Amino acid sequence: MVDHFIQHIRAKNLFDVSKRYLLAISGGVDSVCLGHLLHAAGIQFSLAHYNFKLRDQESDGDEVFVREMARFWNVSLFIEHANPSDFEKSGKSVQMVARDLRYQWFGKLMKEGFYAGVIVAHHFEDQLETVLLNLLRGTGIEGIYGMAEKRDYLIRPMLSFSRAEIEKFMVDNKFHWRIDSSNEKNIYKRNFLRNEILPQLQSGFPDALQTLGDSFQRLKDTGKAFFHLFTLWKVENIIEEGAFQYLRIAAVANLSGKHSMVYYWLRDYGFGYPDVVEILNSIPKGESGKSFYAGKYMVNLDRDMIILGEYDLKEEEKLLDDTSIALQLQSGSYDILHLPSPVEVDRNTENAMLDFDKLDYPLTIRSWELGDKFMPLGMKNDKKVSDLLIDLKVPLIQKKSVSVLCSKGEIAWVIGYRISEQFKCDLSTKKVLYFKKRKS
Repeated sequence: MVDHFIQHIRAKNLFDVSKRYLLAISGGVDSVCLGHLLHAAGIQFSLAHYNFKLRDQESDGDEVFVREMARFWNVSLFIEHANPSDFEKSGKSVQMVARDLRYQWFGKLMKEGFYAGVIVAHHFEDQLETVLLNLLRGTGIEGIYGMAEKRDYLIRPMLSFSRAEIEKFMVDNKFHWRIDSSNEKNIYKRNFLRNEILPQLQSGFPDALQTLGDSFQRLKDTGKAFFHLFTLWKVENIIEEGAFQYLRIAAVANLSGKHSMVYYWLRDYGFGYPDVVEILNSIPKGESGKSFYAGKYMVNLDRDMIILGEYDLKEEEKLLDDTSIALQLQSGSYDILHLPSPVEVDRNTENAMLDFDKLDYPLTIRSWELGDKFMPLGMKNDKKVSDLLIDLKVPLIQKKSVSVLCSKGEIAWVIGYRISEQFKCDLSTKKVLYFKKRKS
């Protein structure tokens, strides 16, 4: 097994022999076996043992044993003890609290000791259990990936070794280890899988574990292909403008696997797979305008678009003086030009041409508010900003991000939509204040 281990870590380039690592050791068969293998392979390491005090004298016995192993290997040892209060009022399971405490401590030791990584003794069956637990929790395709052999500072060099191989190596070499009695109890889901489900599978299918491992590897490779295609699809179909992202409904209407594509687009914003099912099911029902929320984010169904953004985008108040040359908003960026009149009229409603001399500086930029009124270009009466946005069929998600430019409290421009009749350029205009939106 030593030769196999050395070949494996060299092939995967898991270690730098010039550096020192931390081995997380419990005293159990897996971590003790790993210590022997690392020692035989010439990898420099120190030991890190966390005594959680959960098994009374048994836990203290583990600590004594680990101290003996540190002397046997002639390596330095770090010990940490848990407090009962660490497990109280956390809202998490004992296992999760213990895991968090341990990895926080590992991170601290790494910074203090300049270690190249933390080595943990997860093996082949641990990997299968992790994948099966992920599937039972309702994982996506990445849950089948399981644990990586090397990720960030964690190194798992025994994922390709089975529990049977590990125990045979230890018995053949007459090496000792500690037995954790809690592993025999099925109070934890992982223990139930290990002690009940996997043995049952093996009794009916002798090659079950190896077959599952091979299948998960193939699915992992399929997953990599999917994410490559997803990245290409996202670049081609997701349009980003300012604080919003847009997906044309036509792009997913007849798309095979559309639920997965949309899910992997939205998941980083807090939306789950059931949310995506509800969103896509609403489209053929003609529920334009319907909104879906996750944390601070919102998905809004427009007539032909699925729009993603923050649902309470409030623009911080800004002031512009008569020398300002740029305006940065959440909805986009504008160049501010000062032009002599006459000029060719820009009829793009995203942009604005205002009479410089009709404005009083500094100008104020703020979010629009209920009750705001102004006289839109071409009209003779005031109109509520809210009514204008309704008339223009501005999606709900975008309404909240609309800002107005004001001169002495009077709205001169509903930014991106309509200027005011009061501040338009005419035959008497000598200087034009021109807001031109930058292309994203």
